Amino acid sequence: MATAVVAALIWKEDRFLICQRPAHKTRGLLWEFVGGKVEPGETKEQALIRECREELDILVDVQAVFMEVCHQYPDMTVELTLFHASVLQGQLKLLEHADARWITPAEIEKYDFCPADVEILEKIRCQYGT
Repeated sequence: MATAVVAALIWKEDRFLICQRPAHKTRGLLWEFVGGKVEPGETKEQALIRECREELDILVDVQAVFMEVCHQYPDMTVELTLFHASVLQGQLKLLEHADARWITPAEIEKYDFCPADVEILEKIRCQYGT
């Protein structure tokens, strides 16, 4: 059974937000989009708002779906929904992640991302790259 996961594609001018997983978690120190698992009784949008608050102490406006992917990890299968989102209030605080960066599509290759994000990053590179 696949785990429903949500994440946010947040832009600031020509850069988007990526976060580095904590070293002690699975896929530690790999880069990803902010987000997490959908809890029972939550919509995907509610889950994304909660995760952004818990992980970065920001309130986001969840917008249209950018892309959905299904990825099989050795320990789990994730059904990842990436939403466009924007920060409504708050300053980024690293409550969960080791680091966070604003990068351009051209900088994607400089970072090691979670495997589930590879297809998404390719679409970002194609749509927003120069």
